[in-house]
Amino acid sequence: MASPNLSELISTTLRNRSGIAANNVLKNNALLTVLSKRGNVKTFDGGRTIVQELTYAENSTYKRYSGNDLLNISASDVITAAEYNIAQAAVAVQINGLEQLQNAGREKVIDLLTTRINNAEDTMMNNISLDCYSDGTADGGKQIGGLQLLVADTPTSGTIGGISRSSYTFWRNQSFSGVTDGGAAVSTANITNYMNQLYLRTSRGMDAPNLIIADNNYFNFYWQAVQAIQRVMSLDGNDTAGMGFPSLKFMKADVVFDGGVGGGAPTNRMYFLNTKYIMFRPHKDRFVVPLENDRFAINQDAFVRLMAFAGNMTLSNGSLQGVLKP
Repeated sequence: MASPNLSELISTTLRNRSGIAANNVLKNNALLTVLSKRGNVKTFDGGRTIVQELTYAENSTYKRYSGNDLLNISASDVITAAEYNIAQAAVAVQINGLEQLQNAGREKVIDLLTTRINNAEDTMMNNISLDCYSDGTADGGKQIGGLQLLVADTPTSGTIGGISRSSYTFWRNQSFSGVTDGGAAVSTANITNYMNQLYLRTSRGMDAPNLIIADNNYFNFYWQAVQAIQRVMSLDGNDTAGMGFPSLKFMKADVVFDGGVGGGAPTNRMYFLNTKYIMFRPHKDRFVVPLENDRFAINQDAFVRLMAFAGNMTLSNGSLQGVLKP
């Protein structure tokens, strides 16, 4: 069985690194980076679900008047709330008895432990990043509900945060199909035209998309379409939240690809996001932190510590989000 000294070493190391691990999660893709910069990573401290308030209508008491005309002072119901499930994830750091004997001495144990913890942190970071693009159905629906759920290909069906999109039009995102809405498959020749149309559909006055996330294919179509116009390009990463993601510009939005090796953006998709209305909501006590109770295997000579996450992504306005699809 693992010694108390080893238990404390693992526990202390995990605790000391938990803040770094959480910070690295937020820096691992453009979406979480932008949400973090604009203050849309907000922890919650309890409850059965994650409650996200939203406004679904304008105040109905607005009235033009003259002189002594009566004004409308009736109550106006404009606020409701969406409720999101708490998604959980964990990764284990384990050292067994044989490894303790083979790595005798504090320095050797630390080397082994550091390698295991680095791998665990990378695993947690990469999987949370991938989940941010998911439809939330993995592992029996226990996954974070990502962009494929919040900004759906078919926005007239399904439920988000307990609100039915088939029943409430204000909760539906915009969806533009190259073939169906544009008349031809998305290509270098037509992608800017399709992006123009979707941008207009997802804009309301000055409220417009500020982040456009694409997979390799659609990013490449747009890149080729604008390559001759050098002033729209910002491939040094200086514009996208100032945090190193290569990007192009479209109107005032950064166009970022999250494809590449292990990228999470769904194939042949481009998401027009108004991040003002998208939140990342980790629990304050489960934001990539070690669980405190020691775990010794009952029938194995091994010591295990778990690094855990709990939370979800939430949406407070669907109509100002959009997806470009085949």
